[in-house]
Amino acid sequence: MELGLYTFADVDPNAADKGAEGRRRLADLLEEIEIADQVGLDVFGLGEHHRPDYAASAPAVILAAAAARTSRIRLTSAVTVLSSDDPVRVFQQFATLDLLSNGRAEIMAGRGSFIESFPLFGQSLDDYEQLFSEKLDLLLALRDSERVTWSGALRSPINDRGVYPRPLQDPLPLWIAVGGTPQSVARAGALGVPMALAIIGGEPARFAPLFQLYREAGRRSGQDPSKLKTSINVHGFIADTTQEAADQFYGPQAEVMNRIGRERGWGPTNRAHFDQAISPTGNLFLGDPETVARKIVAHRKLFGNDRFLLQMAIGPMPHDRILHGIELYGTKVAPLVREMLAEERAS
Repeated sequence: MELGLYTFADVDPNAADKGAEGRRRLADLLEEIEIADQVGLDVFGLGEHHRPDYAASAPAVILAAAAARTSRIRLTSAVTVLSSDDPVRVFQQFATLDLLSNGRAEIMAGRGSFIESFPLFGQSLDDYEQLFSEKLDLLLALRDSERVTWSGALRSPINDRGVYPRPLQDPLPLWIAVGGTPQSVARAGALGVPMALAIIGGEPARFAPLFQLYREAGRRSGQDPSKLKTSINVHGFIADTTQEAADQFYGPQAEVMNRIGRERGWGPTNRAHFDQAISPTGNLFLGDPETVARKIVAHRKLFGNDRFLLQMAIGPMPHDRILHGIELYGTKVAPLVREMLAEERAS
């Protein structure tokens, strides 16, 4: 199982000098990716957002900078908001990243959890579902063939045009990110495209039927089972002790969830909710290295997932604590997870 990280590059939305705040966060982010590479983690993902609380509106640019400072870690979006972007430019950007990184780029495409990009790029929310469906179809065509002929209802057609550069990896890896909608899960399976499921609330066990649905949709569509890879993308934090991890993570995580919750009409979170979420059956993967490793392995048994991505850099988490958490993840958690999985295979 691949183990990695993802982030949205949170910044202070109330910073007086937003340029200086963005510069600081991106410098810290590149160091985080560099450390993740050095400690042996497999994947680093960067989410696209167009809000004052996040600095990563152009993940491919940041990941290209990271490619120059790393040697082995895979670099992916998490996610690319495909509905409001142009698939040709998305493909070209990540094909370029693939060349710069010597074959380590991936695209994780999704509809996004926020809607700011739609009016920003002149898209109508009335076309929310059709935009993603059409653009995913085009992106798959671009990936599969150097010359493309394609037509749809919401974008001008392409008539036998070449799209360059071509990536080093053939095909360029593409994942579909879903938030728990059965139709999205079934579509990913039917297309035979790897699926990443975000779990940020509730008990993770309730998502297990979606993994079954994904694999069954792939089987019914005649997809190669080896292509039906899955990932869970979750929140959490690692520290030397579980108490330290909880005390360090609660404040920043609650600040972000309450800020987003006010926008969406959710009730406020509190420490009791948080403590339930860090329990063995909760959605937060938080604690000392052994606690987190055991929870990762337990959920691997539940889902059969091929990848696990953890979001630790949430809100105003101090940079030094994030770096220490990444170090523990790579040097303590990852070896424990691999050892436990090897013991299971041998038994």
